[in-house]
Amino acid sequence: MAKILLVEDELDLAMLIKNWLSGESHLIEIESDGREAMYRLAVNSYDLIILDLMLPNLDGIKICRQFREKQGSIPILMVSAKNTIDDKETGLNAGADDYLTKPFHLKELAARVRVLLRRPPQMQNQKLTVGDITLDTLACNVMKGENVIHLLPKEYRLLEFLMRHPNQVFSSESLFMRVWESDTAASLDTVRGHIMRIRSKLDHNNENSIIQTVRGLGYKIRN
Repeated sequence: MAKILLVEDELDLAMLIKNWLSGESHLIEIESDGREAMYRLAVNSYDLIILDLMLPNLDGIKICRQFREKQGSIPILMVSAKNTIDDKETGLNAGADDYLTKPFHLKELAARVRVLLRRPPQMQNQKLTVGDITLDTLACNVMKGENVIHLLPKEYRLLEFLMRHPNQVFSSESLFMRVWESDTAASLDTVRGHIMRIRSKLDHNNENSIIQTVRGLGYKIRN
């Protein structure tokens, strides 16, 4: 699961990309304006940017350069109808990690995204296991021993994120930024509520919770 900013002013194409990548369990946020995209990048956390070249107010080349100048290091996949070698060179020199020309097949886009995320070995696993809890990232299901655990979408995303980072402590704010849409009206209490519901579904009586509270700091999942 990755949180991706899609900067694309062709809204029909943007929705096609969002629907396809959402099917691979990614969280996609769409922005159609170049300046607004820079604002989002300044205040939110993302794992990858899919960036159109031609945008209103600020084009993809300028976004790339400004983002890299501000020490932005996440991968950038630039997409454009401009397909000459010079166009690709300009995009890559501006800071893009890859360049995909339009029109493209969504399967190829998804493959490029998987490569750019460059997940370390522990994040490539299809099945994540902590104790007797197993999360299958392809089937999108959760098992506790032999029993299927039914989680709501945000509960699933939150559990997956924590299981991908065992023994790491995350504040409620950090979890909110990585799991929820940036423009959501939810509050940090929403994170706490989701943690409580996950615990109620996964924990048995008289056993320590799989999700531990680190007082004053946040939450972690024990390995």
